[in-house]
Amino acid sequence: MRKQHIFIYFISILFTISVNSQEKIDTVKTKESYGIRIGLDISKPITSFLDNNTNGYEFVGDIRVFKNYYAAVELGFTDKTTIEDYLNFTTKGSYFKAGFNYNVYKNWKGMNNEIYIGLRYGLSFFNQTLNSYTPHVKGTYFTPNTLEPNTEFNDLTAQWVEIVFGMKVETFKNLYLGVSVSFNNMLNTKEPENFKNLYVPGFNRVFLNNAGVGFNYTLSYLIPIFKKEEK
Repeated sequence: MRKQHIFIYFISILFTISVNSQEKIDTVKTKESYGIRIGLDISKPITSFLDNNTNGYEFVGDIRVFKNYYAAVELGFTDKTTIEDYLNFTTKGSYFKAGFNYNVYKNWKGMNNEIYIGLRYGLSFFNQTLNSYTPHVKGTYFTPNTLEPNTEFNDLTAQWVEIVFGMKVETFKNLYLGVSVSFNNMLNTKEPENFKNLYVPGFNRVFLNNAGVGFNYTLSYLIPIFKKEEK
């Protein structure tokens, strides 16, 4: 019995030490970096190189405001010629998007990766040039002719909102690779007479229900400003 009492007492001491140690580990504070992260959508230069009808770039940036909240912006330019069955037109202009990301991923101590959901407001200023079009003629009695009016529509605008899902992973110290997909909804757009804005810089292809989809693949660098202790 004496040996059993000693064994139980010894186990209780070990359990107490283990609990106290775990509590100390759980309450250890680590310093996490707060700063400005700037980068580039690397898919845009690649697309421009592979496709002669597309030219553009996009800069991205975010700043950590709270533990899981980031203010985010994107700035870009697009010069794209769209070729369809009966239509050939060029869209050229710039865009700006601003909003926030909320990081739903719980990092281990010392990590700063993200799996996030975000919201953006987008604004674009652009021109459309109707290069050519082929009137759709029914029947076989008339041969449709391709017309080349080279008509330019200037001072067009568009506004939209988008929901963003994405992730950013720190591959090297302060260097991040990211990927995201956005689901866009057009709020309003200024269109010329007899021509619909089928493509908008920053929004991409405009579908019949005024919806759109976007993707981006980013390489960005974090410039630390200060560190804050987080539990």
